[in-house]
Amino acid sequence: METVVLVVHVLIVLALIVVVLMQRSEGGALGMGGGGSGGGGFLTGRGTANLLTRTTAILAICFFATSIISTILANRQTTGGSVFDSLGQPRTEQGAPGSGGGDAPASGGGGLLDDLQRGQRSLPNVPSGR
Repeated sequence: METVVLVVHVLIVLALIVVVLMQRSEGGALGMGGGGSGGGGFLTGRGTANLLTRTTAILAICFFATSIISTILANRQTTGGSVFDSLGQPRTEQGAPGSGGGDAPASGGGGLLDDLQRGQRSLPNVPSGR
């Protein structure tokens, strides 16, 4: 299911890029849309602008919809919580928060700075070879 949503999302992105580049810009930059002096074209200048504007709006809505759907599908597959959920919990011997794998949690239940200071103390002293 995720693959289908991803492929549809990429196709929408490519179509959106093409439609935006086809629009006539006021500055004359990348506007590849046809000019008004051609005559006998499929649509008039105003009709083309309206069609491209509507198409851009529809593709933008589809882009946001597929983005939200892919986010929902990705969140359903995750089993663990957020990394921030474990910040205030004491760490065990293996370093996993609250996993119960060690005999006792490390001393102190402080925050991130305490965890960093404990990590500094547990590093071995390695002499520099310079």
